[in-house]
Parts: sequence; structure tokens; C-alpha cells
Amino acid sequence: MNEGDLLKRSAEEREKIFKRYERGREEGAEIDPWEDPGFEVYHATDRYGFIHDKRLPSKVDPQEAKKLQIELERQKKWLKMLKNWDSPNIKEKLHSRVYKGIPNPLRTQAWCKLLNVERVKGENGGKYSEMMKLARLHSTDARQIDSDVNRQFREHLHYRERYSIKQQSLFNVLTAYAMYNSEVGYCQGMSGLAGVLLMYMDEEDAFWAMHILLTDPKYAMHGLYKEGFPKLTRFLAHHDRILAKFLPKLKKHFDKHGVDAILYSLKWFFVCFVERVPFNLCLRIWDIHLLDGERVITAMAYTILKLHKRNLLKLNDMDSIVHYIQVKLYKDFMFEDDVVVHQLEKSMEELKKAKLDHPGPAHKDELPSRPFGVFKEPTFEQIVGIRAEQFTEKEKETNQIVTLVSESAREAAEKEKESQLSVGESIGLAGSKFSFDPSIDDASSLLDCEHTGSRRSLADTSVTSTADLSVFSTVTRSQAHENSLDTHSNMSDNSVGGASSVGSGIGASTSVQRALSSHSTPRATPHNPSPDVLRIYVPYSPLDTPIASPHNGDVQKGVPCLFSDTNKIRIKVDNDELPTPLVEHGQIKHFRLEADEFDLK
Repeated sequence: MNEGDLLKRSAEEREKIFKRYERGREEGAEIDPWEDPGFEVYHATDRYGFIHDKRLPSKVDPQEAKKLQIELERQKKWLKMLKNWDSPNIKEKLHSRVYKGIPNPLRTQAWCKLLNVERVKGENGGKYSEMMKLARLHSTDARQIDSDVNRQFREHLHYRERYSIKQQSLFNVLTAYAMYNSEVGYCQGMSGLAGVLLMYMDEEDAFWAMHILLTDPKYAMHGLYKEGFPKLTRFLAHHDRILAKFLPKLKKHFDKHGVDAILYSLKWFFVCFVERVPFNLCLRIWDIHLLDGERVITAMAYTILKLHKRNLLKLNDMDSIVHYIQVKLYKDFMFEDDVVVHQLEKSMEELKKAKLDHPGPAHKDELPSRPFGVFKEPTFEQIVGIRAEQFTEKEKETNQIVTLVSESAREAAEKEKESQLSVGESIGLAGSKFSFDPSIDDASSLLDCEHTGSRRSLADTSVTSTADLSVFSTVTRSQAHENSLDTHSNMSDNSVGGASSVGSGIGASTSVQRALSSHSTPRATPHNPSPDVLRIYVPYSPLDTPIASPHNGDVQKGVPCLFSDTNKIRIKVDNDELPTPLVEHGQIKHFRLEADEFDLK
């Protein structure tokens, strides 16, 4: 293909994506079955709109009824306060009332007031519509945004249906903002941020609210999404200082097992604890964050570890520690919201006394340096999706930092393993010639393997979970898209987000799933596939042993693997329950992996 043909094909693909969202769910809309999950009306939908896989309760919980009654009383006070927002008396009461929790029906008004959305929107009249038009003509991020919208908050009522009104709004906000803030463009963590804002705001308000969160010095999230993620590096270092001073025993325990903060804290900093704590608690944190700014994030990170220190000290390997923080606490935080907020207040006071409540002023490279809303013509390579052959200096620097952190964590874990082996040998416990530590092996596989079909990403050089890899999928942060007109032929999108397109990548942290997702880009296509790595643990004991299923990371009971004289093992991949779909030209196909034999080397 010549350059003209490539440009034409890119324009056709972009227009095709925009038309899908413009049509929505009208008659004739092209929606693949795997993109549109079924919904049973008998399953429970909570008050925030999230669908839970359980039956409706037979009777009302008295405690919940009491909480709702208290919220109704608070709602009356908030209605009065919102009407007199600029009154000096209101400002005195604002702190205590926000920390008690903004009534959910009034969050829309309260968040817009806290962020001064109306003022910023009024100063930029017509700009959002202008950016939407530019995005339709020139967006180079539309394909990646389309993929992320398809998996963001799919367990929520408003986002569950493909091309629903909220999915349309999310796509519009993200594509328009990528044009407005060309320095950041689009980074995959931004879909979670915009998704929460759209639960409480309309499109244009959410657009300006996101801009305020990125650019207002009070929140300054621009540096989190900017090339090189400079603010993340600063916040991780600050988090380590807090742990060293206030939780030295836990810090030592983490170091002992090779658990660096980058393993568990990415969604804490990137999307303000979305999908890392229960959503009701997450909203309380957002309320306080919008009031008091970024110091709330560092204090809440400390609070989580402080509250769960005792349980974390009982866990003795990297995987179980990271799984506890990322997955278990999302399902059940084990503390009432009011207790957590009270502890958060105390943490903020502790940190303030120690002068650790704030990580310090933003560095120059974290701040916006380009004017907003000024259109910059994309290059030919950006339009057609040709990746740059060389890393930028910033990308090299970021990769080096993360590689050093990961190697330090791995070395610490290896030293601990060696010391445990020497102790075991001295008392006669190390009789087996086989030894396996999944956390160390996982670290090695992620660090040692390289992409062959795309540029190496920050995710390749870190040891992190599938859920967090979605934030770090490419250092270029999807400023280019692959040359494929069929956006739905990309099945690796699902492996990054979790099992199937439903859901938004919550909580998959098993060793095999990390290995699979971290070695394939979310936008890999059949034209340029990335290698998948499957690590197989062959147990020495002849007992039934949990074996990881490579197609979804689940742990199953399997028949023990025994060695024969031929030094071969026979492997059967059982994918009857969850066959991996393959989509070609809009048609769903299936492929099945049969048993095979491999030489042991």
C-alpha cells in the first residue's frame, strides 16, 4: 500500500468507529454478541448502579435502612448548603459534612461546586463541541479508546450495554480530551477517571471536570498521564518514605518478599482507588479528594496498609500480598466506611506533623507545557499507526527506573529464598530436588522476555498485575493504532481487561495471567502478533495439585504430572467451559487446544 491508501484506510476506520457510537443502540446497529452481555433482572443492582451476581435480598437490612435515614437527614442540610454555597458560614461546615459523606443524590451538584466546573465551562464556551469535531476528523486514539470503552465498568447498569448512552458519552469525552490536551493525548487510566465522573455528570461537565483534575495545582494529575509518568515516580518515592517512618515492620516484610509499591499502588494513584476498594468507599474518598486535593491520595494509601498491617504480615509471598491488596480488599474492605474515613483523618494529621502529608511541589516536567485546545496536525506515522523505531529519552529513563525497582525487588526475594533454603537444608527439610517459588519465577519471566512485534512498554519492565497493566500498556500511550479496519478483530483486548470483555480488568493477579497479558499489547492484531508466554509448574508431589488454566488464569484441580523415562510431559488445556473466541470479519469462530507433548529441558 502507498501512503495515500494508508491514510484513506485510517480515515475510513476512524469514521466507522465514530458512526457506531453516533448510532448507539438504534435499529441496525452492529453489535457483536460477545460485546453485549446478558442481564438477568433477578440479580441485584446496588444503589450506585453496579450489578452483582447474587439474588435480591428477601428483606431489608435494618442497618442499611438506618444509614439511608441518616443520609436523608443530611440531604436536607446539603440542599440548604448548596443554595448558599458562597456564604462564609457554609465554608466552616463544609469540611465536616464532606467527611461525613456527600448524599449520593446530591453528588452531581456537590462535585461540580467543589471543582468549579461551571466557571471553567463558562470561560470555554463552545470548545467541547469544537474538540469533538476535530476528534472525528483527526483522532489517532479512537481505536484504543473504543477498545477501552468496551471494557470499562461493564458491570455497571449504565455501561453494560454496548453503545449505550453512557458508552457514547465516555467515547466522546475521551476522544475530545485527547485533542484538547495534546501533550497527554489519551492514556488508558483516563477511561476509569472519566467513567466515574460520567456516573454523576453530563458529557461536557465531565470533560471539564477531568481537565480540572489534570491541570488544577490542587489535584495536578497531568503528571501521572504525561509521557514518562513523572508524578507517579515522585509519589511512589514519597509512599516509600511514609512506610519507612510509620510502618517500618511492614516495609521490611514487603522488602523481604520483593513487594515494591509499583506492584499494588498504580490504581491508587492513577484513578483514585477505583476498583481497588469497594465503590461506596471509593466515592467517600473521591468526596474528600475533591475537597482537600492530592494529599488525600497519599494519606489513603498509608491508611489502607495501616488498617490491614496485621493481615499483610501473615502473608509470606509476593503473589498473596499483592492479591490481598488488589483483589480481596476490593471485594471486602473489612471496615465500615465511617471507620476508614476517621482513620484517614488521623493519618492526615500524623503525616502533617511529620511533614509528610504532601510529596512536595510538582517538578517542572509534570506540568503542562503546551497550550490547550490548539490543534496540532498528526504525523503520517501517528495517523496510520506506525510505531517509532526508537525510544525517546524520557521513555528510556522511565524504563530504567522501573527496571531497577523490579530488579531490586527480585533480588530481595531471591536472597530470602536462599536463606530459607539454607535453613531448610540444615534441619533436613530440603530433600526434594525440585524447588518453585511462583513470585520469583514470575518476576524473572516478566523481566527477561521481550516483545517481538511491538515496542517494549513500561509494563514489560515491571512486575505487576493484569489489572494494573492496563494503565501501562504502552509507553507511547496509544498515540498510534494498528493497521486494521476491523476494530472488533482484536481479541487480546479481553485478555488485558480480564476474563472476557465484560468488566474493566478487576482483580486478575495470578501468575499465569500476568505472564500472558504482560507480553501482548492491548492492540495486537493478527497481522503483527505478540508472543504469549505460558509457564508450567510441574509439582514433585504425586498428590492432586492446583494447576493454572492458561486461557483464563483460574486454578483447577488436575491430575498430577509424573515424569517418564522419555522426559516428556503430556499437557491438556481444558477450555470447554470458557472457549477462547476468535473474530474474523465480524464472524465469531472458536479454536480449541488439544493435548500435546513437550520435551523437558
